[in-house]
Amino acid sequence: MKPVVSLSLLALLLLTPPVQANAPSEDIPMYAVSLIGSPYRLGGITPETGLDCSGFVGHVFRQITGIVLPHRSLDISEVAQPLEPGDLLPGDLVFFNTLNRAFSHVGIYLGENRFVHASSSRTNKVMVSSLNDRYWRTRFDGARRVVAPDEHVSSVIPLE
Repeated sequence: MKPVVSLSLLALLLLTPPVQANAPSEDIPMYAVSLIGSPYRLGGITPETGLDCSGFVGHVFRQITGIVLPHRSLDISEVAQPLEPGDLLPGDLVFFNTLNRAFSHVGIYLGENRFVHASSSRTNKVMVSSLNDRYWRTRFDGARRVVAPDEHVSSVIPLE
């Protein structure tokens, strides 16, 4: 006896988009955008007293996912999974060479080639910029995805 697959089940299987493995939480970019206008402070880790770029990213991930990231953009790049630019999803991280050092600046990708980051040079605040801007385009170092420790990254420490 051959099994019969209903047309509706077959259509559902064929038309359902694949789930992106380890896709970032939709809450990451939403919370990150809520911090626009927060002050910049070198070494800062809270929106109330100020955030630097890695402090901003660390704060967002700690609040939304419970994952504690290192407080240097280079160190963050080393504990996250590398991505091809075409695989970027909102909530992924984008890295830049802004101090003549690889991975010296980090932001959170929002989609449509925009990212949110704590900027010391333009506004001294958390702001949105475009990856298409010449400044950022010429300094782009790559993209990474933070995944839960049990999924891939053993050096990222979950909050207890």
